Amino acid sequence: MKQLSYLKTGFLALLSLFLVSSIISFPKQAFESSLRGLSIWWEVVFPALLPFFITAELLIGFGVVHFIGVLFEPWMRPLFRVPGVGGFVLSMGIASGYPMGAKLTVRLREQNVITRSEAERLVSITSTSGPLFMFGAVAVGFFHDVTLGIIIAGAHYIAAFQLGLIMRFHDYQDKSNSSDEENRPAKPLLYRALKAMHHARLEDQRSFGTIMGDAVTSSIQTLLLIGGFIIMFSVIINLMNIVGISQILSLFFSFILVMFGLSIELSHSLVSGFFEITLGVQKASDLAGSIPLIQKVAIASVIIAWSGLSVHAQVLSMFAHTDIRYKPFFISRILHALLAGVWTYLLWQPFQFFINNREVAVFFHSFTQERIVHGNSLPFFLYSSLVAGVITLGILLIIGWAKRVSSKSF
Repeated sequence: MKQLSYLKTGFLALLSLFLVSSIISFPKQAFESSLRGLSIWWEVVFPALLPFFITAELLIGFGVVHFIGVLFEPWMRPLFRVPGVGGFVLSMGIASGYPMGAKLTVRLREQNVITRSEAERLVSITSTSGPLFMFGAVAVGFFHDVTLGIIIAGAHYIAAFQLGLIMRFHDYQDKSNSSDEENRPAKPLLYRALKAMHHARLEDQRSFGTIMGDAVTSSIQTLLLIGGFIIMFSVIINLMNIVGISQILSLFFSFILVMFGLSIELSHSLVSGFFEITLGVQKASDLAGSIPLIQKVAIASVIIAWSGLSVHAQVLSMFAHTDIRYKPFFISRILHALLAGVWTYLLWQPFQFFINNREVAVFFHSFTQERIVHGNSLPFFLYSSLVAGVITLGILLIIGWAKRVSSKSF
């Protein structure tokens, strides 16, 4: 074990030395790629995720997560072996994309709402891409065909659900997360949900102003962390292309593509997508027209589900202060990538008639194009704020309705 530890230390030291020497050797290229990463973070990631991060922190602080957790308990445990609060994490992860699922899972683990095994299962199935990215950036911006977003998003979320059914067997010997249905009091579901929310709010003991300030502070800190990873991986990818490491990785991916009967020209997009989603998908869409469209879309689905080492690094940094293990997440990303690629092929023919004969109205098409072409992040921020507001309003309406119904039941 000591020898392995020494080897790991030596490898990390050499890797750091290589990065530093590469940046010094190619300062102009490093600077340009750093600016490119900063642009992606400021124009896309920051305005898209900030409203969701703040809203999620508020919902946790006010106990709404515990309310939703009780309501979702009857189907989240039987399907995925996670508590009902996983339903909240799943919905927020789908709405906002990476790395919202990991952030919320870590928050629940820090509050001891879920066990380690439950956290590892939950983060595996809630780490999904957002629909705005798949429809707007990928389908419209890269492939210039909004209807392809139906297949990409459909394959992505079906694969995520299937992955959840597979991951329910993870750490199966753990009995701490077994269903406690038989120990529950015979009270109405809405009553128990409201009671859980009220108790969570009392235990928090923070004022509205304090919760709001903490939500903004925590969200900004998380986004700064994400921005740093995006910028750094943008530099790493560019330097790897310059020194020739990408060509070596391309040979490895070419061998895998041949095994699946795919064009080896897709290997370059897989290399970029292995590190960063956006660059990989963009390269897949820019490939020659001689490559079948279904192959390019399938590779895009694989890259989106894998999520790139940039997102992996973000998730790993969030795991650092908890006991959540990275290995189950890593394995789940591989499974999700394979399943998403397979589902893309399975959905291709059934959707052909629909795609070729019907226009799909996507109301954010125009401002997504504007954001991609002109770098205008304001419409993107407004859309993200609107979605976050609608989700919050919907939850508040449910709470109000639940209070009226439960008050009549008592």
